[in-house]
Amino acid sequence: MSFNASDPSGAGGIAGDVATIAAMGAHALPVITSIMLRDTAEVFDQSLIDSDTIVEQARSILEDVPVAAWKVGFLGSAEGISAVAEVLSDYPDVPLVAYMPAISWLDEEQQQSYLDAFRELVLPQTLVLVGNHKTLVDFLLPDWDADRPASPRELAVAAAEHGAQHVLVTGIGLANQFIDNVLANAQGPISGEKFERFEVSFVGAGETLSASLAALLSVGAEVHTAVAEALSFLDQALDAGFRPGMGNVVPDRFFWALPPGEEGEEGAPIEIGPGADLMADEPPGRGPRRIH
Repeated sequence: MSFNASDPSGAGGIAGDVATIAAMGAHALPVITSIMLRDTAEVFDQSLIDSDTIVEQARSILEDVPVAAWKVGFLGSAEGISAVAEVLSDYPDVPLVAYMPAISWLDEEQQQSYLDAFRELVLPQTLVLVGNHKTLVDFLLPDWDADRPASPRELAVAAAEHGAQHVLVTGIGLANQFIDNVLANAQGPISGEKFERFEVSFVGAGETLSASLAALLSVGAEVHTAVAEALSFLDQALDAGFRPGMGNVVPDRFFWALPPGEEGEEGAPIEIGPGADLMADEPPGRGPRRIH
């Protein structure tokens, strides 16, 4: 079951989760927590959904269908977080993947109340917390002022203080145009994979990674194995990414269903070489990057 916002761009939110989970061969149970007003470039605002409505969406289907994993994305507000946490608490043995997106588009008071509620109510139930390195540092270590970046282990220790068992940290800057993605717990790094930076900005990559991880956990995969497979899936989805509008590139979760194209043919992939950073809240993929 995915708790997430409605994203009209189809890049992330519930639409992204449903596409990803379906592509992984699982069945999604989508619960909408907010209605986003956005395009493929930026978020403008949201329309909140009443917390009772969020709970009733979930309870209605949970009385009918057994759930094998949870995916938590953007929950709209502190009240939305409380509503979702109430449902999660009734199923303590079901693995939870929690994704922390960048929420800088909210005003400062809304951001703080959202992060506080997420920290208090969702992290204690979380098996894997997924997020970009900068986003997780701002969330877990807001007073970090060292000259060096916080390590995945330090983020995992901070998450463990609130009950989360693992963190999957994406977008860790390395030398030579590479970025690391690391699964860690309070004892240290467990596994990870390095990706190359590319001169293209994605939207929906973090949602794809977290939803694919939840889908894999739903069939009983071990955490480290599921993370490796989810990163591989993300890599290929980004490699086949496309730009549906005038904004950022969207991962193609159904890359495996694409017919082979001829170079130079209309609609065929266009290669994009290595260069600049990706969006700050999205993990990068490996190339060559192709936009079709």
